[in-house]
Amino acid sequence: MAFSKEARRKKIRNRVRKNIKGTENKPRLSVYRSNKCIYAQLIDDVQGVTIAAVSSRDKDINIDGLNKTEASVKVGEAIAKKALDKGIEAVSFDRGGYLYHGRVKSLAEGARSGGLKF
Repeated sequence: MAFSKEARRKKIRNRVRKNIKGTENKPRLSVYRSNKCIYAQLIDDVQGVTIAAVSSRDKDINIDGLNKTEASVKVGEAIAKKALDKGIEAVSFDRGGYLYHGRVKSLAEGARSGGLKF
């Protein structure tokens, strides 16, 4: 039985989320990747709230002339800045069923260079 890419990713995402839980002190950094954009959220799973969110579509992130991988680094740096402003220094990284490769890896490296600890 062959799975579609989306069904396969959902299966992997559920398997990863069984083990990764975000708290108020160490929220979950969740990544969503579409064909054009990339999104990152800091989520407190205990209370069920989103603490901060950033995407490549935000107006304050200038990605003109950058490719998608370079834009992912900018998004990672922006989410790290928002987290540090709220007093969050450590996060649990949730790759969302995507391979730790390409844009997802670039976002993680951008967040690390911005000061977040995984």
